Amino acid sequence: MSNNYLQSIKERIFRIDSPEEFNGIALEIFRHQSFECEPYRQYIELIGVDASSVKDVMRIPFLPVQFFKSHRIYCVAEEPQKQFTSSATTGMVPSVHYVADLSIYQESFTKSFSMAYGDPSEYAILALLPSYLEREGSSLIYMADYLIRQSGNTNSGYYLYNHNDLYNKLEELREKGQKTILLGVSFALLDYVEKFTSVFPSLTVIETGGMKGRGIELPREVIHDKLRKGFGVEHIHSEYGMAELLSQAYSKGNGLFATPPWMNVLIRDLNNPFRIIEDEKLGGINIIDLANAGSCSFIETQDMGIKTAGNLFSIPGRIKGSELRGCNLLIG
Repeated sequence: MSNNYLQSIKERIFRIDSPEEFNGIALEIFRHQSFECEPYRQYIELIGVDASSVKDVMRIPFLPVQFFKSHRIYCVAEEPQKQFTSSATTGMVPSVHYVADLSIYQESFTKSFSMAYGDPSEYAILALLPSYLEREGSSLIYMADYLIRQSGNTNSGYYLYNHNDLYNKLEELREKGQKTILLGVSFALLDYVEKFTSVFPSLTVIETGGMKGRGIELPREVIHDKLRKGFGVEHIHSEYGMAELLSQAYSKGNGLFATPPWMNVLIRDLNNPFRIIEDEKLGGINIIDLANAGSCSFIETQDMGIKTAGNLFSIPGRIKGSELRGCNLLIG
């Protein structure tokens, strides 16, 4: 696969306006990746699937996300423009996502953000992402950087552990009536509300994930309850993304995540990971991310989920022991 192909796919991915169009492009990308992404091709063969016989999106094999830790998941002739790495606790191997074309990532996250919140220029965007700022290769920091620049607001910017400065900035923006987004990793937001209480009802707080090895993993409902009280808001929003994906889903506080048109979620049977189950049932989250055209667009995650009508989904938690399955097929 060449960058010329990526550009042609890119133009179509971000104009998808129907499920039929999504399915057609997904199958086209699958045909390319099942041949040109060597680890994915090997995995498909080892699970006994004939890629040429796959004519239905529901029958596409999903690559366990753990393969991004042990293999180069990439299918473009040219060298990648960027490598994104996952956050990893001490002693764990991070995932590496090789990105062939950063413009695809930029278009994906800016369009996703705009669909959920409107133009970044309407906001002051504050980012409380200490653990991500302190390491290299974070896709979240790349996104936050870009959105902060797009906001064009001199109040936008990063905060590490300077919570007093953040409190003063929030007070200033509240008094000005400035539309404001606070994007933060869960543990850092919780650390903030343990020391400060803000009353900023119009503030949009977007938490980006769990505790990242900094404490006990709390249920999302508990985290959100603490944050609602700490910031004086009615809802806490969430962003669902990962280094292995170039797209994000957003929840506006009801526990339901919405995907952009080029991203879809399917739920697999926890006892038979090759079977997709119906809506309203608990299972493992599989993601089709067409923006991943240069790596692998079909990812089996380690998250549990329930899909509802309208391509919405919730995330009750993580799958225990999930790293034990699947990955050993190509390790050796």
